Amino acid sequence: MVRVIQISDTHLSPSKQHFEANWAPLARWIAQHKPDLVIHTGDVTVDAADQETDAAYCATQLASLGVPVVAVPGNHDVGEVGNPHQPVNVERLDRFRRHFGDDRWLRDVDGWRLIGLNSMILGGGPEEARQTEWLEAAMADAAGRRLAWFTHRPLFIESPTEADTGYWSVKPEPRRALLDLLQRYRVEIVASGHLHRWHEIRLNGTHYIWGPAAGFLVGEKLAPPMGGAARLGAVVYDIDGENIDVSIRPVPGLTDYWIDDVVHEVYPPREAEA
Repeated sequence: MVRVIQISDTHLSPSKQHFEANWAPLARWIAQHKPDLVIHTGDVTVDAADQETDAAYCATQLASLGVPVVAVPGNHDVGEVGNPHQPVNVERLDRFRRHFGDDRWLRDVDGWRLIGLNSMILGGGPEEARQTEWLEAAMADAAGRRLAWFTHRPLFIESPTEADTGYWSVKPEPRRALLDLLQRYRVEIVASGHLHRWHEIRLNGTHYIWGPAAGFLVGEKLAPPMGGAARLGAVVYDIDGENIDVSIRPVPGLTDYWIDDVVHEVYPPREAEA
């Protein structure tokens, strides 16, 4: 059996250590569960989109786990398409790649192909086109392995056909393109982070998993109503050939920090651009 652990939204920084106390219990729990691979589904950092020191510090923390780790970027790691203050660009992507490795990747584990996608480039530009071409080739070349995607933003909140949810999920146009690929290649698992919630649904043959955050929770004043529960934790994938057991689990020792209490310290409001 091969064990993969998904963690998400740790939001670590050497200068803004509001959620730092949750790293040690998370690292201990990971060591106790002896994974063969750890997947971080984004927002590793508080602000590597602008702070090189955040990227370097968090890369060291991930390396300290002593097991193979791969990551996909979150909005706080590389910015995002259309953001007026932190647009995803070559500089930010290069910073992520220097410290954390490729922003898209694949790993073959027994009868499964695990594919990491950069959701922060969706919505325009040559990076998105290159990723789409790469993704289709990765699935076409899977040699019969079952397919699972790992990304930061979920494809949708309530429905694959929903309107634009803004900050919270992939926008409708790139979502439609991904859903077309998902259905064509029968992707069985789509695991994401970003929402700081613990939730899973099965729809049209695909198991959608919202991996819980390990850093902090988001209260009702800062997030719209959505499914699942505001709980910290991690996800364990036990793979045996083509079989897989997926379980979202609590992590003992994590403190329920709420970003609502410190948001103006951690993410100060920026002046609107003229």
